[in-house]
Amino acid sequence: MKLSRLEVIVTLALGLLAAPLDAEAQPAAKVPRIGWLLTGSLESPETQVLLDALRQGLRERGYVEGRNILIEYRAADGKIERFPGLATELARLKVDLILAPNTPAARAVQQATTTIPIVVPVMGDPVGDGLVASLARPGGNITRLELVPKRLELLKQALPKVSRVAALWHPGAFGEGTTRNMVKATEAAARTLGVQLQLVEVRGPADLDRAFSTMIRERADAFIVFPSGMLFAERRRIEDLAAKHRLPSMSMAREFVELGGLIAYGASITDLYRRSATYVDKILKGAKPADLPVEQPTTFELVINLKTAKALGLTIAPSVLLRADRVIE
Repeated sequence: MKLSRLEVIVTLALGLLAAPLDAEAQPAAKVPRIGWLLTGSLESPETQVLLDALRQGLRERGYVEGRNILIEYRAADGKIERFPGLATELARLKVDLILAPNTPAARAVQQATTTIPIVVPVMGDPVGDGLVASLARPGGNITRLELVPKRLELLKQALPKVSRVAALWHPGAFGEGTTRNMVKATEAAARTLGVQLQLVEVRGPADLDRAFSTMIRERADAFIVFPSGMLFAERRRIEDLAAKHRLPSMSMAREFVELGGLIAYGASITDLYRRSATYVDKILKGAKPADLPVEQPTTFELVINLKTAKALGLTIAPSVLLRADRVIE
C-alpha cells in the first residue's frame, strides 16, 4: 500500500546544525569526544540496548570507546524537561558532536549550541518542526515520518472485532506541527475504519499507571503507542502494564514486541542507532554537517508475538500473519 505524506512521521534524521569540524586544525593524536544525551536512565536495560547498538556501529567503522573515541553521557531519566540543562552541560564540554535521541533533545541542543554538530537518530518531521531547512540539505547543525494511521489499520485487520482503541501519546514528543498532523491523521483513519479512538495523554513515566487505568475504565479493546522517545524508553513498563490489564498493543517498533507486546510496525529503533555511527564517522572526518542529507528508513517490519496472542486468548487474522516479517512463537 502506498503511504500518503500524512502517514509518515518518523525516520532516521541524523541531525546536523553546526559548522563543519576542521580536521586539519586538530592534533593528530587527539581522541575525538562525543556527547550523548539520553532520554532514559543510563543503567536501564532499555537504554543499554541503544548504547550497544551505537557502539556496534562505531566498531564497524573502527571506533572503540575508551580507546580512540570518548563518550560523555548525560541521562534525563525519562524527564525531558531536563534536556536543556543537560544539553548546556555537553555544549560547555566542547565535545566534537552531540548525539540527541529525538526531536525534544535536538531542540534543546540546538538552543545550547550553534557550532557543535548534532546527530539525531529518531525525529518527527524535521522540516515541519523547523529543525532543518530541507531533507536534501539541512542547512544548519542538524541533519525522519511515522506510520501511526497505518498501524491502526493493521491492528484492525489483525483483530477485526476491535472497535475501541486507546492511543498512548506524549504531547512533547515532537514539534507542535508534527504532533498535530499525527493526531489528525490518526483520527481520520479511525473514522474510516469505524474505530472509536481515545487519546490518552502521557507527559512522563509517572503518568503510565493512570493512563492504563483510564484505558480500562473506558473499556478499550486495544491500544496503540504513538512515537515518542520517552515512551520507547518506558517500553518494558508499558508492556508489563499491558499484560497485567490484558490489553493488546500495537507499537512503533519491534523492541516492544520482543518484551511481550502483541504487534509492531515500523523501523527498528536500535538499527537506527547503529546506523547513526555512519554520520558520526563522517562528521569526525570533516564532513560539513549542513551538507549531509536527512536519511530516511526505506524498510519497515511487521512483527507479531503469537505467544502474547495465545496468552490473551486472541487469534490473529491469517492475512496479517502471512504479511509478517517476523513471528515470535
